[in-house]
Amino acid sequence: TALPIYVIVEWMEIVGGAENYRDYALEAHKLVDKVISDAFRCFESLQNEEVEEKSRKTVSIPTISWPLSGEFSRSAGENAIDEFLRTWEKGENWKYCIDFLGQEEEKYRYRVTWSIPTRRKPIPRATASVYFTIYVHKVPGKPVSVYYVFETNRLVHRPGQSRFKEKWLRDVIDCKVDTLETLDF
Repeated sequence: TALPIYVIVEWMEIVGGAENYRDYALEAHKLVDKVISDAFRCFESLQNEEVEEKSRKTVSIPTISWPLSGEFSRSAGENAIDEFLRTWEKGENWKYCIDFLGQEEEKYRYRVTWSIPTRRKPIPRATASVYFTIYVHKVPGKPVSVYYVFETNRLVHRPGQSRFKEKWLRDVIDCKVDTLETLDF
C-alpha cells in the first residue's frame, strides 16, 4: 500500500531532503530484492533436495496381474478384485464383501463394502464402500483397465498408481457415525 503524503514529507525532513530519501529508498529496494532472491534460491535448493529424496525412496505400490480382455468374466473380475484387496495394508479386523452391480457394454461394476464387525456388535453401525469399474477392451489379449473410487470421494484411483491408506475407510465410517449421532429418531 502507498504511504500517505504527509508521512513521506515527514520522512524527507528527518533524513535531510529528497536526495537522501531517494538514497534510502534505493537501498531499501536493493535489500528487499536480495532477500527475495535469497529466499527463491533457498526454496529451489529445498525443492531439489526433496526431489532427490523422493527418487531415492522409490516406494513400490502393490498391484496384481489383472485378467486379459479375452479371458475376462464376471467371476474373474470378482476374483481379481479380491486378490487386489489382499495387497492392501490394513488391520486384520477389517472385513469386506464384493457385490457385482451390473454390466454396461464393456464396463463391469462392483461394490466392495467394508466394515469392522466385533463380537459385541456383529452388525456394524456404518460401512464404507469402494466402487470398482473394470473396462474390458474389445481387443482380446489386452489387460483390462481398472478404476476405483472411495465412497464420498471424487478421486479416481488406479491399481499400482496410489497406495491404499486405511484412513480412507475410517474417514468414511467416522463421518457416517458422526452423522448418525446428530440425528434424532
